[in-house]
Amino acid sequence: MTITLRQLEIFEKVAVCGQVTQASIQLLLTQSAVSMALAELERLAGAPLFERSGRRLFLNDRGRQLLPEAREVLSRVRRMEQFLEDSIGTPVGSLIVGASTTIGNYLLPAMVGEFSRLYPGAKPLLRVGNALQIEQGVESGELDLGLIEGLQHLPSLMAIPWRRDELVLIVGKGHPWASLGRATPDMLRDAAWIMREKGSGTREIFETAMERGGVNYAVALELGHTEAVKKAVEAGLGVGCLSRMAVQRELDQGWLFEVANPVDLQRTLLIVTRKNDYRSTLMQAFLALLEGDQEL
Repeated sequence: MTITLRQLEIFEKVAVCGQVTQASIQLLLTQSAVSMALAELERLAGAPLFERSGRRLFLNDRGRQLLPEAREVLSRVRRMEQFLEDSIGTPVGSLIVGASTTIGNYLLPAMVGEFSRLYPGAKPLLRVGNALQIEQGVESGELDLGLIEGLQHLPSLMAIPWRRDELVLIVGKGHPWASLGRATPDMLRDAAWIMREKGSGTREIFETAMERGGVNYAVALELGHTEAVKKAVEAGLGVGCLSRMAVQRELDQGWLFEVANPVDLQRTLLIVTRKNDYRSTLMQAFLALLEGDQEL
């Protein structure tokens, strides 16, 4: 049995895309080449790895067992390629950077653009998710490094303090708190809270701060994206708590109003990497850019 790296790469891409057509586009191959590689891999495996429903392909039990092994092999090969590319001493190649939602949407895009300008041969790829998803991606090797806005969950990772950030309470202009400008602990307890989902760094910092302040509260609406929270608060559905950098534009425009409160909502943004992992020239250059932007 001789399985090639190309077959594993095609297998992994089809598993993610769920169809040959999309996988072939992303791999810059013909559909027939992708189909032939899958057929040969399944022949070598002695049985199918996918269940087929029309044009859709779903991993079966054997395929699900193979996928993490294939990803590990591909990850190791990419690290070897990166190491060889680094021998020329200039940051080149792809760096997959994960960022939790607030960082990924409001802070990192400009920095990724600046990095690409400084190093034309480098290609930083940005992946956005909640804080827990980013940590898991770094641990599994799907991400080269991550930036999160919550508390560290996985002790297997190294966490480096990066920047300070502040969460603010926000209400819409028609909310009674908008004219008051501040809220008491009793008001916080009785509020209809509109929050990010569990696993969000913003949600976790809010929960920790409220618990530390001895304030009970009830979540009226849970939404999976910062923009959705802002729109719901702006529509008068309740009170939100988000990063200042995510709501500064709306505060400046008078679409949302900041409410002073007795709870400490300061937090530290973190860079997370794998412990004892090889730091390529490319990663070192990106970390240097991040460290130059520190505001601790």
